[in-house]
Amino acid sequence: MKRILFLFAFSLMFIPVFSQDKEEVAKEGWNFGALPTITFDTDLGFQYGALVNLYNYGDGSNYPNYNHSLYFEVSRFTKGSGINRFYYDSDELIKGLQTSVDISYLSDQAYDFYGFNGYDAVVNPDWVDDTSPDYVSRMFYKYDRKMFRFKVDLLGKLSGEKLKWAAGINFLNFKVAPVNLDKLNDGKEGDDLLPDVDGLYDKYIANNIISEEEADGGFVPVLKAGLVYDTRDNRPNPMKGIWTEAVLIGAPGFIGAETSFTKLSLTHRQYFTIIPNNLSLAYRLAYQTTLSGHVPYYYQSQVITSVMKGASSEGLGGAKSLRGVRRNRIVGDGFFYGNIEARWKFVRFQFINNNFYLGLNAFMDFGQVTKKIDASFNNPSISSDDPVDYFDIGSEQMHISYGAGLRIVMNQNFIIAIDYGVAADERDGDSGLYIGLNYLF
Repeated sequence: MKRILFLFAFSLMFIPVFSQDKEEVAKEGWNFGALPTITFDTDLGFQYGALVNLYNYGDGSNYPNYNHSLYFEVSRFTKGSGINRFYYDSDELIKGLQTSVDISYLSDQAYDFYGFNGYDAVVNPDWVDDTSPDYVSRMFYKYDRKMFRFKVDLLGKLSGEKLKWAAGINFLNFKVAPVNLDKLNDGKEGDDLLPDVDGLYDKYIANNIISEEEADGGFVPVLKAGLVYDTRDNRPNPMKGIWTEAVLIGAPGFIGAETSFTKLSLTHRQYFTIIPNNLSLAYRLAYQTTLSGHVPYYYQSQVITSVMKGASSEGLGGAKSLRGVRRNRIVGDGFFYGNIEARWKFVRFQFINNNFYLGLNAFMDFGQVTKKIDASFNNPSISSDDPVDYFDIGSEQMHISYGAGLRIVMNQNFIIAIDYGVAADERDGDSGLYIGLNYLF
């Protein structure tokens, strides 16, 4: 599937003459960054919309830290997919607490689904290549997913400024169905029409790998508690410090969970200064696993953190975890992943009374399933199809990708991120281009 991406940033309509020697202007009051985006996808159509991030710096005494951040995004694909999101973050709403609120409705008419347990699930690229003699459908590894999320996270001091407690509640409602071929075929004709065939999702249901009870999604209310140790010198892009957390989540039946479970997430991030103010090395190591209960398949792609950096936190594979690897390629009951980045701020300048810098980063990402889903995979079959087309049990190993990126940053907080990643193994795909906001961690 080919995608053409165009990026327009209001804040960079003109590149001024710059000076790296100018001191930054401390910002006061309200400041905003706005980003209209246009994308095109062969099967989903054009995406149109905008996002706005408002920051309040108060009297400027805490700059570059802000008092309040309000983020709004509304975007649509012409054939129905879309993002509707409001995110609020502040340490002033409730004194002594970092408060984050997220309300989102995310619809995806072609949500990636490659099966479970990484390389144990075979992906056949010829089946989605409409120029191949083995072509089945461009939508073979997709399903239709709609997700509503209401999320509140609190972070408070436990001992001094560095050790903190975390707590939160997250209500997620998933609606899952086969790809709506009638809608995606609207306006197409001839060879461009998507064939009416079963996809992997349909085959998993027919063979009870996904149960009938879970097939159409469900409601997942999640309670969260954790500990955070944070010595970062700057939250958006630290030059030094440690950010480590242990987070325990549970979906208990008494608040409406259709199936109860608990999960544990451990994440360690560390930042090193190589050249003061300009060059740093950062890495993240994370482990997530199921401790008890049964986790529905539609929740297994969720990546647990104390704070969410974008519209979604899902993987492994894709923009927020393993860049260049197919989105959701690595799904398991437990997994390990990591990222290593060199970050260089190579240009600084002031424009329209705002502070800007441009940054480059080089990265390597990696991850692997550590606890596999469903023991019934020991003897898999897919109706009358050959099981080797779908399963290669025992082949899971480390997935690796690498690449580079550009950052365009205003007032140290509004960060336009452009990353290009390449998968090291063809079983994970080819490459990926990602345009969004913020550093990865």
